[in-house]
Amino acid sequence: MQQIIKFFLRNKTFLLYVFLLFIAVVFTIQSHSYHKSKFINSANYVTGGIYNSVNNLSLYFNLESQNLLLQEENARLHSLLSTPNYSTSLSFISDSIYSGISYKFTPAQVIKNSYSVKNNILLINRGKRDSIKQDFGVITPKGLLGIVDQRSNKFATVLSILNTNIKISAQLKNTNHFGSLMWDTKSPQVVQLNEISKIAPLKKGDTIVTSGRSVIFPKGIPVGTIQDFRLDSAENFYTIDVKLFNDMTNIEYVYIIENVDKTEINSLLKPSNE
Repeated sequence: MQQIIKFFLRNKTFLLYVFLLFIAVVFTIQSHSYHKSKFINSANYVTGGIYNSVNNLSLYFNLESQNLLLQEENARLHSLLSTPNYSTSLSFISDSIYSGISYKFTPAQVIKNSYSVKNNILLINRGKRDSIKQDFGVITPKGLLGIVDQRSNKFATVLSILNTNIKISAQLKNTNHFGSLMWDTKSPQVVQLNEISKIAPLKKGDTIVTSGRSVIFPKGIPVGTIQDFRLDSAENFYTIDVKLFNDMTNIEYVYIIENVDKTEINSLLKPSNE
């Protein structure tokens, strides 16, 4: 103990300098958006490299289960493509082909995932060098996952659907009744679909999909099934508990969605919004 005290006394000037320097850097980052952005990108680069190395090791021991997932996805796609009316079955692809809106899908791998806090994020191994931008949608072979937030050169963070800072437009698959998809932080397997009209026909087990009413996600991407529903206090709208198709505690491979026509669509909508 005496040695520790002597160390601090002997180096008190240097330690004070380091402490003041740290405080100055913190204040600089917090008060300037440019420095804050650079710090976030640098942090993503460093932590991304560490998590990527750890993840590569775990992948080696998880190849069998991932091969099974790929086989299941291939079987599902082959079944849809062999269906005479497959264009309506694979709704999120048919939307990109026939509605006049084009989407580009980029595969990526999750190297860090959180699901037990209030605002959960994922870290993926795609970034600026892969032309990934903020507000790109992210899905898995099973359905909706989240939205791209920050980027570095090689990595990007994704705001998970289990994040209280995002809302995603979703609807009943069998009708056009739509609302806002949010998370009440209670369960990583259940999110809430709000503002569904009380005249909407609801049944437990019905499927919820993306509505296509934003420039981020195409219409028809699977979200989950109705677990429960209830009217609000004014009895005008339903709040629906949606059990997610994705196991949010076990996410590894994803697709990043780019709306190729986003700029053109936004340029037309901007005058209307103003």
